[in-house]
Amino acid sequence: SYNRRQGKKPPFERIRPSAKLQPNSDDEFDPEHSVPNNGDMEPSVNREKTFEDDVDDRGDAEHTDEKNSGTQFASAIETNRDVKHADEQITDSPAQSAVAKASAINGVGAELLSSVQPDDLIGMIKNAERNILLLNQARVHALEDLHKILSEKETLKGEINNLEKRLAEADAQIKFASQEKVHAELLEDQLENLQNELINRGGSGKSELELYENRSKISNEGALLARDGHIHSLSKEVDSLRTENLALKYDIQALKSMLSNLKNTDKRIVTLENESSFLETSMKELESKLSVSQQESSNISTLKTECKDLWAKVENLQLLLDKATKQADQAILVLQQNQDLRKKVDKLEESLEAATIFKASSEKTQQYNELMQQKIKLLEERLQKSDEEIYSYVQLYQESIKEFRDTLNSLKEESKKRALDEPVDDMPWEFWSCLLLTIDGWVLENKILNSEAVPLREMVWKRDRRICDAYVICKEKTEDEVISTFLQLISSQASPGLHVIHIAAEMAPVAKVGGLGDVVTGLGKALQKKGHLVEIVLPKYDCMQYDRIRDLRVLDATVHSYFDGKLFQNKVWTGTVEGLPVYFIEPHHPSKFFWRGQYYGEQDDFKRFSFFSRAALELLLQVGKKPDIIHCHDWQTAFVAPLYWDLYFPKGLNSARICFTCHNFEYQGAAPASELASCGLDVQQLHRPDRMQDNSAYDRVNPIKGAIVFSNIVTTVSPTYAQEVRTAEGGKGLHSTLNFHSKKFMGILNGIDTDAWDPATDIFLKVQYTANDLQGKAENKAAMRRHLRLSSADDSQPLVGCITRLVPQKGVHLIRHAIYRTLEMGGQFVLLGSSPVPHIQREFEGIANQFQDHEHIRLILKYDESLSRYIYAASDMFIIPSIFEPCGLTQMIAMRYGSVPIVRKTGGLNDSVFDVDDDTIPYQYRNGFTFATPDEQGLNGALDRAFNLYNNDSETWQQLVQKNMNIDFSWHSSASQYEELYAKSIARARAATSR
Repeated sequence: SYNRRQGKKPPFERIRPSAKLQPNSDDEFDPEHSVPNNGDMEPSVNREKTFEDDVDDRGDAEHTDEKNSGTQFASAIETNRDVKHADEQITDSPAQSAVAKASAINGVGAELLSSVQPDDLIGMIKNAERNILLLNQARVHALEDLHKILSEKETLKGEINNLEKRLAEADAQIKFASQEKVHAELLEDQLENLQNELINRGGSGKSELELYENRSKISNEGALLARDGHIHSLSKEVDSLRTENLALKYDIQALKSMLSNLKNTDKRIVTLENESSFLETSMKELESKLSVSQQESSNISTLKTECKDLWAKVENLQLLLDKATKQADQAILVLQQNQDLRKKVDKLEESLEAATIFKASSEKTQQYNELMQQKIKLLEERLQKSDEEIYSYVQLYQESIKEFRDTLNSLKEESKKRALDEPVDDMPWEFWSCLLLTIDGWVLENKILNSEAVPLREMVWKRDRRICDAYVICKEKTEDEVISTFLQLISSQASPGLHVIHIAAEMAPVAKVGGLGDVVTGLGKALQKKGHLVEIVLPKYDCMQYDRIRDLRVLDATVHSYFDGKLFQNKVWTGTVEGLPVYFIEPHHPSKFFWRGQYYGEQDDFKRFSFFSRAALELLLQVGKKPDIIHCHDWQTAFVAPLYWDLYFPKGLNSARICFTCHNFEYQGAAPASELASCGLDVQQLHRPDRMQDNSAYDRVNPIKGAIVFSNIVTTVSPTYAQEVRTAEGGKGLHSTLNFHSKKFMGILNGIDTDAWDPATDIFLKVQYTANDLQGKAENKAAMRRHLRLSSADDSQPLVGCITRLVPQKGVHLIRHAIYRTLEMGGQFVLLGSSPVPHIQREFEGIANQFQDHEHIRLILKYDESLSRYIYAASDMFIIPSIFEPCGLTQMIAMRYGSVPIVRKTGGLNDSVFDVDDDTIPYQYRNGFTFATPDEQGLNGALDRAFNLYNNDSETWQQLVQKNMNIDFSWHSSASQYEELYAKSIARARAATSR
């Protein structure tokens, strides 16, 4: 009824009959070989047609009689029964007969395959394929019916929910009408009571009663009229609601009956699902049988061909067998004849032997005796000669043994003498550094005198074998026994080289921020290899990489140093780093200067490092060191120069010359002049224009300026940078001071540690490689692309790398431009590095987010040692567009790993990278691409030329890569220049002393 009011057909009128189970086309149906033949198909088709006609007739009858809900409900029940009947017809469809016949085939499959002919097998295969087709069609139709039933069930549920809502609304309205009726009845009762009371009153109240009655009549009449009208309307509405409620109840009953029928359809769905699963299993069995039958049919065809070949061979063998039997018969006859002849010959030989034996026996015995006598004589003679020879050999052997023993003893004595004189080269540098630190520890702990420590240090310095053997022998003994053994070895011998002590704030790899740490370690190792004694003094930071320090131990002694008018204790630790002896100073100061979780960037950095500089000199004084060179670095240890000459030279630490190296004049550490007094320096004497007063702010002191004034040697890290800082633009306010002291100022190009930076031994790489075998570089490029999720579609696509700190000095705007320019030119770009400047860091974080999922760009805004080596190895080009660059090590490392540098011509970049297109440079020195102006046009020109050569001349590019990898950027040549500077300064000092 609800659907009739809405103008829709009932749900059961939209039920469609099940699809017919029959072949798709005439080509797929062959009546001669199909399992369900024409006779099996006709009843099913006829029944389905009658079912369709029946459904159409019932639908027309129901459409003409839509007003009668009872007949609609009956027709719905009949339709559900017809649907059930149709499902039963589906179970009687050709698919069922196909399944039955397929099971019959499965039952006798093994017997048929043994006796059936190939033609029969092919027919069975075709029948199985048709059965599978029919089963698939039946399964598809069943699934379609299932989906239709489920959709109709959902629509019925929705209609039931709507009817239930309307029924609830009707019940609420009925309740409200009943309440109104009760209220009206109460009003009528009250009115009757009032009338009775007025009648019961008498006498004088008559007129009032009449007035009251008239008024009450008027009001009652109006109320009755209104009440009667309202009640009448309510009664009508109640009657309509009751009728509608009855209709709704009838509809609900009809729907409930339809739901019960739907439950039956659910059961039918379950049966259909079971049938479909049965069909699937039977279909899988048929497929397996089909594959087996196909294999066996192929085997039968091969067997036929093999059988034909065998028959031919058998015929040939039969012919050969006949010939062989004939030859065998003939051979048997010949053998019989030969046996008769053999018997006759044997009898003749026996008679001849018996006649000759007697004659020959007597003659042979005589000859044998004569021969034996001759042999005995010869043996006796040979025995005599051999005895004589053996005796002579024994005498010669005894004499040679004596000579060998004499020579062996002489050689042992000579080797002992040589071993005492020659240095030990087979012990690692860590051994000698640890031994030297042990001796210095004994001096600080007052276990030996300084005068005794000096010759022991010299023996370690010379790598004397005697002290090495003594240390090895006494390794398991107590410390007192070791000391006594060492004191017995003291001898006065000349020192083989210079004694150099570096005082620095960084050292790679234990405490590294920039290139300073690499220089301290690389230069120290190079000087050590040249035979010089090199020691390092560092602060003991809490954030150091302690796992890279060997034999770290604390000394049972303290060093007192002056600061802020007080004496503070300093704990001293020793250890070896990269084979170099290192002293770590740990101040016992309440400010915890070096326990801040970072190396630089604190507000009291001036106090932190001025304290460390004085504590380092105090350590050298108390240990009794007599170095030839004290080498300090950057503004953090620039205080060493004035402290040495003003305070420690008068105390006896007077053997050294001071060398100061500034790695970047941008950082000068200037501070108010009053802070200089904390470390004990005289502010009035040093806060002067010719000493430490800052050239730009006269109320401040400049540690870099003080080191330039008070040092004997002043260096920077490249020749070009040394020229740049002597100009007003590059000197950052110190150009006048540098020009005044230009005689002791020069630039020496830094090197790199070629042992640490070597693609042939780098453990961080996926594949190690050399200049002669660049396949490993290509494999590292592919591995890094996978690691960073970059596209690997084109192996030859150029990859541009950049590893830097994102600060204005490094040309941040040019790096940003290079990212987009590389993408435009069809390359890939990888950036590794971060920025201490917040707005630069935020800017590059935005770029990184923009290219977060890009297949050609990746920005990693942090520092990662292992990833940096991967980028060096994987990059084809390496970009360094610095505004100024004192030296730069990345271009050297990049070339070491086969990455061609693209740099701006400034500082150390100008001294190490020479343009491939510059004809004024010899060809063997051209190794990269350069540009002069720090703008986008200059960078574009260098990038374009690099991409052009890479894309169009791969042979020349490979030759360039191999040439760059073979360039020597080690510290050997740089250390030789420092060695020469040290020697000249010491010679001048000794000449001045002699005068």
